[in-house]
Order: sequence, then C-alpha cells, then structure tokens
Amino acid sequence: MLAYFAAAMVSKIPDQPLEIEIPEEISGLRMTRQRREVYRILQQERNHPTANDVFMRVKDRLPNISLATVYNCLEVLVQHGIIRQVNFERESSRYCPNLSEHGHFHDEATGVIHDVVFKPGITLADVLQLPPGALIQDVEITLRGKIATT
Repeated sequence: MLAYFAAAMVSKIPDQPLEIEIPEEISGLRMTRQRREVYRILQQERNHPTANDVFMRVKDRLPNISLATVYNCLEVLVQHGIIRQVNFERESSRYCPNLSEHGHFHDEATGVIHDVVFKPGITLADVLQLPPGALIQDVEITLRGKIATT
C-alpha cells in the first residue's frame, strides 16, 4: 500500500529546461547576478541538486563564481523563502524550488529525488493519525525506495 501511495504521487519533470524570466526582486530580496543564476539553475533543473552541483552548473554562465558565493546565495534564497533546503539524513543538503506542500521520494537505485504531491482533495489527516488539535505548519515527508521498471 505504501509503495503504491508513493509511486502514485511521483511528479514528472520536463526533460527540456526552459529559459526562466527572473524579476529584479523576489520576496523583498534584490536578485544580484549571482543569486539570479543560482535561482535559474534551480528552476531549470528541478532535480534537487547539492550546493556543489549548483556550483558546477553555474560556472558555465559565471566562470569566476566561487563555491562560497554559491553557498551564500543558496542560504539567502532559503532565508527569504524563495527555495527550500532539503536534508536526507547524513547526505549533503539539497535545494528545491518547489514551494508548494509536497514531500520527496528518494530512488535509492538511481539516487534521483522526485517531488511527491498529495492527490487533489487528500489531506494529511486522511492518511496520518494526527494528535487531536494538531496544526501542521510545515511538511517534510521523505520516502525511500526504488522505482519499479516495467
């Protein structure tokens, strides 16, 4: 049942990265050239990269950027609620631009991390026995397993 529930919610990511129009300011944060490029990478390739992954991709457009600058950009984007920092146990932090309520499915066979969403009309109370009066402020659901090949 849990495997079905997880597999049914795995979202599809477009294969073709799109050119993203990024405003000069997001959530009160001035988007410097470095922040813009870090954010663009996260929007274009929604595969939950590590800071080092982002650094390697951003270097194509900003060859002089440092890893420290990428970390600083990611930290500021997280602090302003523009992206999410996702942690999987003892692994490096990963970054997710999807701000909607969702969880993650970690395919242990490939290492790929997929966004998982609740089916329309389904709430946490429909699938979890919550304490009486619980008010959910944030959701961090991580599912691990393998995607069956057909």
